[in-house]
Amino acid sequence: MSDIESTLTRIQGHKGVIGVIIVNNQGVPLRSTFEHDAMTKQYADLIPSLADLARNLVRDLDPQNDLEFLRIRSHKHEIMVAAKDDFVLLVIQDPNAAST
Repeated sequence: MSDIESTLTRIQGHKGVIGVIIVNNQGVPLRSTFEHDAMTKQYADLIPSLADLARNLVRDLDPQNDLEFLRIRSHKHEIMVAAKDDFVLLVIQDPNAAST
């Protein structure tokens, strides 16, 4: 098992985690723990562009700064986004399962 696969398995094992997705800069999912491709595609299409907007906002506020992590929480899901130069790591979890 590669380092990437073992890391995905470790993250997926945390309480409340629904899925983990790695997306490249073009929005193409490289790895996903979701069983349904439609769910992977939906997150891969939408979240990286939101991360780009957040990154631009941070840079507009302070050109010396950069976005490292973005956390989005709704009633049903919490999406944690680690935006790197080459890829975006998405972790989707159930916030209610994680807090109990």
